[in-house]
Amino acid sequence: MYRHLLVPIENSDLSTVTIGRAVEFALALGARITFFHASADHSASITGDAEIVRMTAPEDYAYNFAGRARELLTKAESAARARGVPCSSASTVSDSPYTAIVAAARAAGCDLIFMASHGRRSTLGMMLGSQTLKVLTHSEIPVLVSAMAEPPVPAQAIGIIRDEHRSLAAVLHAWQHLFKDAQGKGVQPDAALMQAMVHYIQAFPVALHHPKEDDYLFRKLRERTAEANPELDELERQHVRDEQQVIELAALVDRYASGAATVAEVEQAVSHYSQAIWEHMGREEGVILPLAQRYLTVEDWTEINEAFQKNMDPRFGGDTDAEFKRLFSRIVNLAPSSAN
Repeated sequence: MYRHLLVPIENSDLSTVTIGRAVEFALALGARITFFHASADHSASITGDAEIVRMTAPEDYAYNFAGRARELLTKAESAARARGVPCSSASTVSDSPYTAIVAAARAAGCDLIFMASHGRRSTLGMMLGSQTLKVLTHSEIPVLVSAMAEPPVPAQAIGIIRDEHRSLAAVLHAWQHLFKDAQGKGVQPDAALMQAMVHYIQAFPVALHHPKEDDYLFRKLRERTAEANPELDELERQHVRDEQQVIELAALVDRYASGAATVAEVEQAVSHYSQAIWEHMGREEGVILPLAQRYLTVEDWTEINEAFQKNMDPRFGGDTDAEFKRLFSRIVNLAPSSAN
């Protein structure tokens, strides 16, 4: 039986679905996962869009071309940890993804490569996608292809919700590891980084994600069935409590930064908050999303999908999404990488 999967990932809706399938498969087998991302070698040429962005907007370059791998891998790791699946991650720069994937599987000692198919199904090459097909023909390690086409509307909306959950989980995992890393080095955790973390939680999950769940997903589900009402009532109460908890957490981090609170106090508060979030997201993904898939119509999902694809909060400007992406990338790239 397979014990160690290599799961190549990329920045796409299909990859989000693949991560979920790979985690479920590993859970059933009792296997561990190494997530892998191969970034294009943008530094190989001094011409083209990448070099223009690097010279004119270095912060944009750092996010779009340098920091993306850590972001994708951190969210994938969070998805595995949420289900108790042991995991690690690796990345490389390569203009030959299939070669990098096979080499990564060998280096990590994996006994199975778990990949997704892409595109239309009219021919074998189009069904599997060029990189997947090349891995199949060049790898001596078994390859399992999870067949899928473009996600239908419901899957797109659910993928967005799960991806936003993973972003929050990734920040919390990075925060918890920050404490462990600082303790191991005998230093104090970086107060500025913790302030960035709590700002991200306040400004994105609390201010944007939760209201969109209440206003679109929960509202639509209440319209279609009363079966979920008790669970939705509790989740909405948790959204209110979460907002207050994060306000208190932000104040505590500020006190720590000024020397008026201890590391132990902050660590305890983060641990308490994290446990509440794991339970909350588990209810949404384990109870609400399956019920939504059962009862909601395509029209319902189209409206929900549109809401989650764009910023619906009038308190923020049109560049909000890019700002959150940069902040998230900064957090996961500055926080210590954990070994699993």
